[in-house]
Amino acid sequence: MHITAYIALGSNLGDRRAHLDQAIGRLRQVPGVVLQRVSTYHETEPVGGPPGQDKYLNAVAELSVDLPPAALLQALLAIEQQMGRTRTERWGPRTIDLDVLLYGTETVEIHEGGLDLSIPHPRMHQRRFVLESLVEIAPLAVHPVLGSTAIDLLRTLDSPRELAEQTALVTGATSGIGRAIALELAGAGARVVVNGRSQDVAIQVADACGQRAGAGHFVLADLRDPEACRDLVARAWEVTGGIDIWVNNAGADTLTGDAAPWPFDKKLDALWQVDVLATVLLSREVGRRMKERGRGVLLNMGWDQADTGMEGESGQLFGLTKGAVMSFTRSLALTLAPEVRVNCLAPGWIRTAWGEHASQAWQDRVRRETPLQRWGTPEDVARTARWLASPAAAFITGQTIYINGGSVRR
Repeated sequence: MHITAYIALGSNLGDRRAHLDQAIGRLRQVPGVVLQRVSTYHETEPVGGPPGQDKYLNAVAELSVDLPPAALLQALLAIEQQMGRTRTERWGPRTIDLDVLLYGTETVEIHEGGLDLSIPHPRMHQRRFVLESLVEIAPLAVHPVLGSTAIDLLRTLDSPRELAEQTALVTGATSGIGRAIALELAGAGARVVVNGRSQDVAIQVADACGQRAGAGHFVLADLRDPEACRDLVARAWEVTGGIDIWVNNAGADTLTGDAAPWPFDKKLDALWQVDVLATVLLSREVGRRMKERGRGVLLNMGWDQADTGMEGESGQLFGLTKGAVMSFTRSLALTLAPEVRVNCLAPGWIRTAWGEHASQAWQDRVRRETPLQRWGTPEDVARTARWLASPAAAFITGQTIYINGGSVRR
């Protein structure tokens, strides 16, 4: 089975172009490797290592490989050795440097038997020369940990880090919209605290946030328990020394999984406990602390059809609960002003777990009712959250922002 892999090539000793050409030629001769594409060569300043080094010539190559990751690395190390690469100084000058960036969508850690391999490459998303070359040949290649395409990673690198030195907490951040918001805020420079109920997944998302912003933490809590909500705020505030941005994203899933066949009253109770009561308790508790501190941003999660209504059981359930959150947001904004801004996100048809498996009738309805004729994505919501949390939205509070492609117009 052939896997698409991407490798970085670099040289800053001797005839750099000849070295890259030679390395590419040797790659073509490796059994189990088919060279598909190579980017143009980019000259860059050295990053790290001893001072006084010459500039590098860099490129990225796309390979179709029928080799496991360890065997691919061994083939690259053999080429380096054949071309006179010596490893006497970390990040020192070199005739040729070959690094595995991506291996399909896999994450790989090998640190034994003389091999040292981490895939995806742990610093690829921080290196402009890598991303520029990768975008040239594969702009939609996906980083399996960060969940972002190469072109989005390059845009993130280019974008202003407007939330640098700020701390954010996102509830329900282990999947869907919450995960996208956590990663987006980290991409803006925020230190993100991930909240969820699954430790393993929370650690993964926190690590991904840390790769973007240099710091990532997680705090577990079951938001169905009012006391756990109060404890979450206290623990998170203590761990971080104060939170600047709080996003109440967590919600009960009554559309898919075990909850789908529940009766109306049981679904309503689940939504009330997590979507409404937890949002109220968390907002009041963290809002009080933010106001005393003199600054902060709170974002709650509503629904675009809560004001207009939608037929059926789900319309009644979400209209009631999300409508309550939207009304609460407006009143809380008045209570916490002027120190704290409070706004509400109101997503429309967003392709989360339910949307992925919705029937063809629903797929058709979404496109028919949405002027932009597509589902929204968690990233669409996340980018709006980033803007509302940023100084660019400094004069906005008490508002509900609709992210729905125009399906509901207010």
